[in-house]
Amino acid sequence: MKKIVRSNKKIVDIRGSEDNSACCSGDGDNTSCCCGSLPVTVEVSTKLSFQDVLGSWKVRWGIKRMNYKVDPGLYYVGQPDMNSPVLVTANYKMSFDSLRKELSGISAWILVLDTKGINVWCAAGKSTFGTEELIKRIEAVGLSNAVEHRSLILPQLGAVGVSAHEVQKRSGFKVVYGPVRAEDVPAFLNNGMQADKGMRTVRFNFIDRTVLTPVEIVGSIKPSFIIFGVMFLLNLVGLSRFTGMDVCAYIGAILFGCVLTPMLLPWIPGRAFSQKGWLLGSLWAISIVALNGFFQGIDYGTLTSIAYLLILPSISAYKAMNFTGCSTYTSFSGVIKEMKISIPLIAGTIGLGIILLFTGNLLSLL
Repeated sequence: MKKIVRSNKKIVDIRGSEDNSACCSGDGDNTSCCCGSLPVTVEVSTKLSFQDVLGSWKVRWGIKRMNYKVDPGLYYVGQPDMNSPVLVTANYKMSFDSLRKELSGISAWILVLDTKGINVWCAAGKSTFGTEELIKRIEAVGLSNAVEHRSLILPQLGAVGVSAHEVQKRSGFKVVYGPVRAEDVPAFLNNGMQADKGMRTVRFNFIDRTVLTPVEIVGSIKPSFIIFGVMFLLNLVGLSRFTGMDVCAYIGAILFGCVLTPMLLPWIPGRAFSQKGWLLGSLWAISIVALNGFFQGIDYGTLTSIAYLLILPSISAYKAMNFTGCSTYTSFSGVIKEMKISIPLIAGTIGLGIILLFTGNLLSLL
């Protein structure tokens, strides 16, 4: 069994950077980029550092989310030889980390494609995790010099972006689709690269949905501060009398749409996400009005109560609809269809609700 000579052999803590590609090594005039007979590789640890975990947490909360990536190239874990498996992933750091941390005790190559810092599933839909990039990366890293076999293990969720027969025709490497989840990769390899039904099943359970909600909350902060600022200025000049109740009602509508709806997604009636969000938002709006004595209790009148029943469910519906991009339940055509129907309805009901809200405010000031 041949052992390959590895250049740039070291264990590195991959933190996501804008440095030169990991496919290159050397310094000064001696730098080479996979142009020799042996590929240039980087050894990575299967243990995630504190910085890795912190970086993942920050991305979940929308901090530097659009620039969380590693350099494309050829990496390895353990002591791979020319018969070791080649696993392909995206250069989105969370995708890369999810794969490498599951490879403890395994010797394997990791071919990282340049997906512009986008995860495998989304990148496949955008064709950055695709046929052309895969072929280009195989050639760029000199993969044929690293392994004697001609098989690549791709994540199943990347299948939509890759033409397997075209890859084999142009590069000589056969594409084998691995399991959906990185945690199943060891079992997949031990099973002779055969996936069982469980490995092929796309899971999107309560925990999977919940961990995606923080970024939705963060995305609501900036527009919320703008809205609060407008409310404050209108109060300041005497054109309205917004209170803490209005603020609480708005915040609740946001949370019902971007947190509670995703968490309870399978159990909420309806198919469209906006419909699900509207239903929960309606429960919230009714609760707010009920706590204030229904149409008589809110001190500036019935019009405000009606405005709540129009605005709050629509806010929740809009925030819930944003979650379609995170879900495994939707298709691109389905999302487009829902948006065409829901956005005009949401805009219309919010617009009417705002008119009634301001009318109620002005009447209360007379």
